Amino acid sequence: MAKADYFARPFPLSLRLMPKVFLKTYGCQMNERDSEQVAQMFVERGFTLAPAADDADVILLNTCSVRDQAEQKALGTMGQMGRFRQKRPHLVYGFMGCMAQSRGADLLKEVPHLDLVAGTQKYHRVVDHVEEIIRKKEESQMDDLRVSIVDIEEETESQNTIRDHLDKDYGVSEFVSIMQGCNMKCTFCIVPYTRGEERGRPIPEIVEECRRLVDHGVKEVTLLGQIVNLYGRHEFPRVDDKSPFVQLLEAVHEIDGIDRIRFTSPHPIGYKDDLIEAFTYLPKLVDHVHFPMQSGSDRILRLMHRPYKSEKFVEICEKMKAARPGIAISTDIIVGFPGETEEDYQETKKVVERLQFSNAFVFRYSQRKDTPAAEMEGQLTERVKEERNQDLLALVNEIAVKQNTAMVGTRQEVLCEGPSRYNVERLSGRTRTNRIVIFEGNAERHAGQLLDVDITETTGHTLYGDLVIAE
Repeated sequence: MAKADYFARPFPLSLRLMPKVFLKTYGCQMNERDSEQVAQMFVERGFTLAPAADDADVILLNTCSVRDQAEQKALGTMGQMGRFRQKRPHLVYGFMGCMAQSRGADLLKEVPHLDLVAGTQKYHRVVDHVEEIIRKKEESQMDDLRVSIVDIEEETESQNTIRDHLDKDYGVSEFVSIMQGCNMKCTFCIVPYTRGEERGRPIPEIVEECRRLVDHGVKEVTLLGQIVNLYGRHEFPRVDDKSPFVQLLEAVHEIDGIDRIRFTSPHPIGYKDDLIEAFTYLPKLVDHVHFPMQSGSDRILRLMHRPYKSEKFVEICEKMKAARPGIAISTDIIVGFPGETEEDYQETKKVVERLQFSNAFVFRYSQRKDTPAAEMEGQLTERVKEERNQDLLALVNEIAVKQNTAMVGTRQEVLCEGPSRYNVERLSGRTRTNRIVIFEGNAERHAGQLLDVDITETTGHTLYGDLVIAE
């Protein structure tokens, strides 16, 4: 090979000082946390993280399957990124996560340039697979060789591989995954089929991870689980009539440097009195719970395979309000579920009006392949689903504006997260009830601090205030 031809050909990755990896994440906080773990493992192996796909040697998309739109976005993005191989034939392409788990080898047929499909229990093996693909391409001396690794099998103890956060500029608040999987099998949800059965990490491991985060300046942790309050129910015993989840809350509460504890998302089936009581004696638990209701109609809840009645959900919320006066409760609601009548929808509106949620994420029902609800009779039209979606959003927004307006003139404890996303001249933080507050201050001095702020005005969804300066 002539010298000029040699340098015209892209260098094999073994000759590169630090191959670059581009990671894009779709979906929930769990996916974000999983991507952090994968990124950290790449960095530890000598890879660097690329800020853009057009400057990468490895392109990985961490996918979501909760709604069809998320899958189509990931497929569309991967399809568009295939063009990069024209100039860089050595590129490695891969899907990770929930869509990878549910579709498996079929993705190789849909995306001709795809090399890797890694499921939800195989995040810790992604770097190994990428290195194997690179090695095989080099050995064949064919950069554009398609190696095609599909790894979606279940793996025992995979939950215990969730360890390392990405070595990064930490925020004051970080997510901590405490478990994997879900056993509930709601008829609209594909997650139990993509994430597997419930598996909890040991409490000491989680506590140690939280301590490491404190060393990086983190003041608030959010404990993550598909059904977080069912954590450890199969692995760990109750102690003093307290569930493993409450035991974990108590252990994290003892960590010096952790000022606030959040968790998401709980399920009514596991929301027992010991968890409600925890709000009476664990002050680091914030005054906010995100508590998915899904529907206010008992008939629709049965069709959803949600094993509680609407009145039971209301009862739990009322107990939480009694245990922690002023607590804010947000929720998830699905409208347009198969068979939902106007009467069913009105039942949902009544519960929203009764409980006065601080916020609600309202979703139009989306058919998901391989879920029972996708085959149910009575599928509603998109027009009906959209009408109910907009109607309920209007009610939710009305309640949120009323609650925020009532906070004008009050003094709130705010955890300062740093400069505001939309105006770097101001600071942004969150109240204990998870409301955003914008105020004047010094980012260098105030970021990461718990501050008192007098609320002076609101735009309806955002609060504005004046920092209280200690004398």
